Amino acid sequence: MVPAQRILVAAVGTLTALALAGCGPYGEQKPASAVKSASTQAPVAQPSAANPAPAQVTLTGELTATTLPQMGQVITDGEGWVYYRFDKDTANPSKSNCENTCAQVWPAALTDGHPVLHGISPEKVGTVTRADGSMQITVGGWPIYRYTGDLKPGQWKGQGVGGTWFVVAPDGKKNLTCLPTGTPTPVAPPTSSPASADY
Repeated sequence: MVPAQRILVAAVGTLTALALAGCGPYGEQKPASAVKSASTQAPVAQPSAANPAPAQVTLTGELTATTLPQMGQVITDGEGWVYYRFDKDTANPSKSNCENTCAQVWPAALTDGHPVLHGISPEKVGTVTRADGSMQITVGGWPIYRYTGDLKPGQWKGQGVGGTWFVVAPDGKKNLTCLPTGTPTPVAPPTSSPASADY
């Protein structure tokens, strides 16, 4: 085989591998880059005696606009975990409708009112008070969540789950760049109680 033919075969093999990779398996890649701007703190509501930050909860202290291969622009936390929004929530006014079992599978991005932002406009970030009195971060008015089905940073296994959960873009809109075939079902909650079709 002449060198030119070897190059052509190698190029075709590479393109075929990329085509087969498609959108799966739901974000096994690490972030390609993070769009970092000067760190800013979002102008969100402060905890008060009437609305304290709950004790012993994990707060989301940092949000970053990140570019993932295949998926494009997403929001991640300081460790690289991808965030989602829920179609059964509302953005105007902001309201979370993911409670109880749903919240075990989709933990809310909770805050003390001071998330540090990288590449996300502070005007897009706010908070909403959840039913338990905790403050949840909103982007574009939409409450945001992690997914317990994501096993490592950079995954987006929650994309399209139940036809209602989608990776959230830095402006709060749904990132529909990379959708799974069919409608994935949610993982079981950590308590191993049956997963509900409501989420």
